[in-house]
Amino acid sequence: MPRKVAKMLAIATDTITDNLLTSEEAFNRLDPDEVAEKLRRPLDEIVETLVEDVTVTHHPQIWAATPTAARATIVARVQHAVPAAIADTVRDLRHDVNQVFDLKDMVVTNLVHHKQLMNRIFLETGDKEFRFIAYSGVYFGIPLGLLQMGVWMIWQPWWLLPVFGLAVGYLTNWSALKMIFNPKRTIRIGPFTLHGLFFKRQDAVSAAYADWVANEVLSPANILTQVLKGPYSDRIFSIIAHRVGQAIDESAGLARPFVSWRVGDINYIRLKETAVERLIEATPDARSEQSQAMRDFIDYANDAMAIESTLAERMRRLGSREFEGMLRPAFEEDEWILITVGAVLGLMVGLFQFFVLFGSGG
Repeated sequence: MPRKVAKMLAIATDTITDNLLTSEEAFNRLDPDEVAEKLRRPLDEIVETLVEDVTVTHHPQIWAATPTAARATIVARVQHAVPAAIADTVRDLRHDVNQVFDLKDMVVTNLVHHKQLMNRIFLETGDKEFRFIAYSGVYFGIPLGLLQMGVWMIWQPWWLLPVFGLAVGYLTNWSALKMIFNPKRTIRIGPFTLHGLFFKRQDAVSAAYADWVANEVLSPANILTQVLKGPYSDRIFSIIAHRVGQAIDESAGLARPFVSWRVGDINYIRLKETAVERLIEATPDARSEQSQAMRDFIDYANDAMAIESTLAERMRRLGSREFEGMLRPAFEEDEWILITVGAVLGLMVGLFQFFVLFGSGG
């Protein structure tokens, strides 16, 4: 699996972004005013430090000469302006989200930086299938072994045990793989129902895959980080800067000497760097006490965007060919290795039986 991580990554990315969820759909479920309200408290905590940091960096003399009450007024007015700017920004995002947010880039970025996640999704969603392959030696080995024993009691050529061992090892793994992915559609033969194990568990696999994607890849915290640090972050900060600057210009002439937020402007660059740093610090992290400031927003975004339930429902509705394409292509071309290893091990066991247990075969 680790050797196939690049191919697995490509399949996971295409599956999520082409077949299961779009950026527009996810963002259109967010209510701009609700987002602004949920972000008010964590942003209020950030703005005071942010305003002081930016102004001290670029206008230290002016800021030092500004009375404490005036500083508080500037901070309060910025705090008042930011929620409306955030709401307007969310509306702009909903209008043309692909201009400021790249879903595919976000999926790739998270999976590339956390390659162990790819192993986890395969191991967790395919857990029962992998166990079936492991136990298939018992399921198929016992009847084939009894057949071998019966033949040996009647006929004892020197090559029988090695050949049977090779055949058992080969047929065991080959049959197990076939039973996992075939038949793709339910077939009823009298009282028996035949259906590939992977497809029989489509609901459970869909739930596990959706949980993994929603909480490890497309979590609200990761989406916020992607918006702030992704390839289109300049655009999102340009929108925010314009909205906040416009609001401040209309209501707080006192702050105008500090407002010069244009792409390429040194103030803008510093504002962006500081804002990113503060906002990322405020996102949830199990190891950080600062995570509580954003918890209400994260909970709201989880409920509103409903990524997990959406992914699970759509995966349940995938056709058998599309559903199989989620996992199997990444290792299908190497299935021969598993089958060959089974055959080689079976051959070795057969030789062991012949030389150690039966000596020369007599």
